[in-house]
Amino acid sequence: MTHTTVDQLLKRSNKLGADPRNTNYAGGNTSAKGTDTDPVTGEDVELMWVKGSGGDLGTLTESGLAVLRIDRLRSLVDVYPGVEREDEMVAAFDYCLHGKGGAAPSIDTAMHGLVEADHVDHLHPDSGIAIATAVDGQALTPTIFGDKVVWVPWRRPGFQLGLDIAEIKEQNPQAIGCILGGHGITAWGKTSRECQANSLWIIRTAQAYIEAKSRKHPFGPSLKRLAPLPKAERRARAAELAPILRGLASHDAPMVGHFTDSDVVLDFLSSRNHPRLAELGTSCPDHFLRTKVKPMVLDLPPTASMDKVRARLTELHEAYREDYRAYYERHATADSPAIRGADPLIVLVPGVGMFSYGRNKQTARVAGEFYVNAINVMRGAEGISRYAPIEESEKFRIEYWALEEAKLQRMPRPKELATRVALVTGAASGIGRATAQRLADEGACVVIADLSAEKARAAAAEIGGPDVAIGVACDVSDEAAVRAAFDEAVLAFGGVDLVVNNAGLSLSKPLLETTAADWDVQHDVMAKGSFLVSREAARVMIEQQMGGDIVYISSKNSVFAGPNNIAYSATKADQAHQVRLLAAELGPHQIKVNGVNPDGVVRGSGIFAGGWGAKRAAVYGVPEEELGAYYAQRTLLKREVLPEHCANAVFVLCSSDLSHTTGLHVPVDAGVAAAFLR
Repeated sequence: MTHTTVDQLLKRSNKLGADPRNTNYAGGNTSAKGTDTDPVTGEDVELMWVKGSGGDLGTLTESGLAVLRIDRLRSLVDVYPGVEREDEMVAAFDYCLHGKGGAAPSIDTAMHGLVEADHVDHLHPDSGIAIATAVDGQALTPTIFGDKVVWVPWRRPGFQLGLDIAEIKEQNPQAIGCILGGHGITAWGKTSRECQANSLWIIRTAQAYIEAKSRKHPFGPSLKRLAPLPKAERRARAAELAPILRGLASHDAPMVGHFTDSDVVLDFLSSRNHPRLAELGTSCPDHFLRTKVKPMVLDLPPTASMDKVRARLTELHEAYREDYRAYYERHATADSPAIRGADPLIVLVPGVGMFSYGRNKQTARVAGEFYVNAINVMRGAEGISRYAPIEESEKFRIEYWALEEAKLQRMPRPKELATRVALVTGAASGIGRATAQRLADEGACVVIADLSAEKARAAAAEIGGPDVAIGVACDVSDEAAVRAAFDEAVLAFGGVDLVVNNAGLSLSKPLLETTAADWDVQHDVMAKGSFLVSREAARVMIEQQMGGDIVYISSKNSVFAGPNNIAYSATKADQAHQVRLLAAELGPHQIKVNGVNPDGVVRGSGIFAGGWGAKRAAVYGVPEEELGAYYAQRTLLKREVLPEHCANAVFVLCSSDLSHTTGLHVPVDAGVAAAFLR
């Protein structure tokens, strides 16, 4: 049974966290104090429940709370060694924990525990940070809030900040909260309801003041040459840029991408002052930890030629890397963690939008959301004053904080296919569906491409949300449809690294009954379709300069001659030779091309369900429902081949274990001697 205090805290946290105007994803923290029974003594003990490190308010559950004894936490004041050693206090929080389980205490634990209030909220609302980053924020605070909110000069989160806020609360009994310079807000209350009301009052009062007092064009006038392209042109240009930018952003480590062309972003990028503001960088620690201290900005109009854009992006990327290395060298000490990579996490393209990057789709998406928060903050601060983020040296202290490094080191080891983006054709059922599932299970982002958009989206939803898989319609025999599917893929995930040519169909007929139309439709889907998909995949992979994998789901029939199957077997032989041809051509680009030759995959197969199974069963003189068992008995291993077995082969071909293998065909047929490769 949930403790009443905990229940109130979770409801307040979820409500505040559900509204992006109050705080960003995983930003801020909340707490509540109360009593519970000590299971050892049976007596009441004063406790504090506080959001733990790395949690998100909007989705917070009881397991995401750290639970600490207040008497022990406040006793730390007597042993606090001062700001030069305050990082040691985070480890000391572990000795104040109560009970089993729970989340690890965050750096903000002291802020909540030392303040004499039963309920405390620390949030990162855009409106509050706008006041906190205004150059005259300290003077604006009493103007906006009267004596109900007190200004706290910038101080890095930690034990001393907790002491500062506790003192402010004690000396200002009329106050309901404070503005933390360069950072955010903190509010408190006697009850959970009062605390929530105080937080919202600060946020809404700040927003109302900004709306009433802001100048008409906070970012300066819009420039015609930087105006957004029409939507269709904008998305087409973004799809052209995505592989190039992802390759640049992945110079030090592979990244997944996310694209945003919201009105907020386009308005900012069309303004005269966006280069100056972007150069100043973000201020709130939650922002720049996910976006780096500043973005890379393309300084060309959206109508510039792609050749010119490519060349300029290369120059800007090298300049960005040099600038970031210089930033690191200016502030690093002998004890600083090693540089974590000098590539940008945010790339701004006027007239087109914003590209953000991370080690997975969610991280990339959230980085973009945080930069949108930063734009909103800059708009508010510039509207009523002038945007003045915290000093660069302070940003470095947090970005390369030993505590932040420790948090990164605690992250689980990434899965084999983490950061890779896969596109699988014919993936709504059968081998394609199983392959998409296996690749996603191994950490890849997956694009389910299928003739039926509805089935593709349903399959993607089953595999995971849009941070894991998306479904797109794709007729692989249609050149424009193939290009459109890849455009959707690169806009969703930044690029494509792994393509599986699985789409297929079969019409089982003797030679004299096979029509030209039968021949054409099978060759259009499998031979021509594989060619079109592989060509588009190669275009994207070459632009990225990150290598890649192309896998063909061919067939035992590509090397085995059987009766009544001329069109299907011929097109499978075509696919098999495409593997060899493309392996030879694409090797210099570090693109591996391999094939899988299945046989007798009946269960879950769209081909067999579409009538192929009945026809093959008739050829072999067995009931259709026994066709899988029949195929199994004619193999050397006497085992039925399932879609999952083919998916396993695809995974192995794309894994690091076969990093030096290309031009290979892997039989997945339980052993058919007549189809042995020679």
